Amino acid sequence: MSGRIHAFLAGTGRDGAGRRLADVLAFDDIRIEGVHDFIQWCFPLREASRAVPGAPVLTAAEAEAIRIDPAAREGLVASRDRMRRFYAETDFWLCPHDHNHLRITRILTALRDLLGDGSAEAFHAFVTARNAAAGGPINPGSLHFWARALGRDGGTG
Repeated sequence: MSGRIHAFLAGTGRDGAGRRLADVLAFDDIRIEGVHDFIQWCFPLREASRAVPGAPVLTAAEAEAIRIDPAAREGLVASRDRMRRFYAETDFWLCPHDHNHLRITRILTALRDLLGDGSAEAFHAFVTARNAAAGGPINPGSLHFWARALGRDGGTG
């Protein structure tokens, strides 16, 4: 293992609160909504979190180790699937402003970096379809950030 994030995603390490990935994946929707220090471990980025000081920052070496380790990739896919289920089963994030919009930007960025464009594009298609089905309540700024996370110029498509 090349680092703490890699070990966490591979299922052999613990996050900053001492949880294993399996513990986080078992959170019910209320805990997913209310706990704010797990998302940085499940979807690591190369820049520091402004929301959770001290959250891990992904290094280039650790990102590469995650990309080539089937167990870590499986952990990331399981994290993606859990968050997809959360966004499918809840509606409160379908409003103009919600902290989940920032989470979605993080998820898209991490998926694109670590699993590739296809995984990020599929997650984006899912959340934008949920938004459309709800009448488009999410603010244009969040939609712009989501598109930018995919490497697009900021369009909503």
